[in-house]
Amino acid sequence: MFENLVQNDIALGQRQFMSDEVQYNLVHRITESESSTCLKTPDGRMIFAQSQGHNGWLWISRDVTSDQKKFMILQLVEHLKDHTLPGVSGEPHTVENFAEEYSKVKHLKYQTYMTMESYFCPKVNKPLNVRGEVHQAMKQDVETVAQFMAGFSEGAYGVSVDRTSKRSAAENAVETGNLYLWLVDGVPVSMANIAHRSPRHGRINAVFTPLFLRKKGYASALVVELCLILGQNGLVPMLYADLKNPNSNKIYKNIGFVEAGKIADIRFS
Repeated sequence: MFENLVQNDIALGQRQFMSDEVQYNLVHRITESESSTCLKTPDGRMIFAQSQGHNGWLWISRDVTSDQKKFMILQLVEHLKDHTLPGVSGEPHTVENFAEEYSKVKHLKYQTYMTMESYFCPKVNKPLNVRGEVHQAMKQDVETVAQFMAGFSEGAYGVSVDRTSKRSAAENAVETGNLYLWLVDGVPVSMANIAHRSPRHGRINAVFTPLFLRKKGYASALVVELCLILGQNGLVPMLYADLKNPNSNKIYKNIGFVEAGKIADIRFS
């Protein structure tokens, strides 16, 4: 019933998956890890991808009938019955159906932890009259990046952490060369990261501006610059945004990002 899904798998280039590729862009990243569990049906109309210790991502093609979908989900649940799965992410109705069946077999409870909107940006709208300039984060910026990461963790996940605990992550992010800051008079005021490049898209994440510096257009200007960088590489910018944060969703739409489909993050307990 299932075959291994590999990096740049033919299934990821089929029309059915590509129509939902922005929504399921993270699947590309998961397939790059050898420790991930990545499966597909022989016809490529269902894909399951899970990096170790994280939610599995479940995609089922839109042209699958409801009866076929139910059968596929039951088969996947049977295949994963001895597998530890902390949660599942994907199109809300699809992953709700999976969670219901999986929780029965594993005697678990489940709840929706977060609902996100996926976005892509076909054309950027550059904000006007925003002071400052883009700056690729360097070693001397590690302490600032660690502080911004701690702030992002608290704002996005409600988890309060000390910036010293984020120093290692900050060092790693800076070393990739994909983390950028917006500077005003040489002072960092906002942060954004190019998290991953897949064959057709570049995913942006970790967009953060300290509370007292918001509503000045810094994050918008920075994200636009990252979009332009990705565009120069022939990639379409994309990102995920928590629907509980209407301000960030509004900002992305104003920049030129277009909705591409919701993703539900369901957790088991």
